[in-house]
Amino acid sequence: MLTQQEILEIFKGTGALLSGHFLLTSGLHSPTYFQCAKVLQYPKYAEQLCGQLAERFRDREIDLAIAPAIGGIVVACEVGRRLDVRTIFAEREAGRMALRRGFVIHPGEKALVVEDVITTGGSVQEVIEVVEENRGVVVGVGCLVDRSGGKVRFSVPFASLVQMEVVTYRPEHCPLCAKGIALVKPGSRENAGN
Repeated sequence: MLTQQEILEIFKGTGALLSGHFLLTSGLHSPTYFQCAKVLQYPKYAEQLCGQLAERFRDREIDLAIAPAIGGIVVACEVGRRLDVRTIFAEREAGRMALRRGFVIHPGEKALVVEDVITTGGSVQEVIEVVEENRGVVVGVGCLVDRSGGKVRFSVPFASLVQMEVVTYRPEHCPLCAKGIALVKPGSRENAGN
C-alpha cells in the first residue's frame, strides 16, 4: 500500500497537483487543484491508486460502482474492475444528476459511490440521491483525494487515499481575485490548453 506522501509524489510527478487560481465545481476558489485525469492517464497509476481504493471496500457486498461524470468515471471503471462489479455513472441533466445512456439501478442493488476528488461532497451526495431514488442501497463512498481535510461526512462508510485540507475561498472573499490573478476552470473548453 502506498502512503499518502507517496501518492502525493505521484500526483506531483504527473502534473496532477496544480498551483494557481482555480474555480472548483463547488463554485469556490482555490490556489490548489488536483487534476486527477493527469494521473489517471497512466494505466499503471490508475490501477495502483484505484486498486488501493477498491481494497478499502473489498469486505463489503457490492453490486455496482457508480460515479458522478466526468471526473469519477475512470475511478469507477477501475474500482469496478478490481471488485468485479458493474460500473455506471450519473451525469447532469437539466441541472441535476441523473442516470442516462440506458443505465439502471435495480431495486436492492448495493452501490459503492466513487469520485476522484471531493471538496464539499455535493456531487457525491447527488449521486447518493440518484441511487436511493432508484431504490438502490449505498454501502460506501470512496475517493482518491478528500480536499476537505476530513470535514465532509456521509451517512455511509467513507474512505479516501489522500486527505488534505486545501484552502478554499468564497468568490466574494477571494484574495486571489483581489490580486487580479486570472481564474482558471480546469478541464473547461476555455482553458483546454492549460
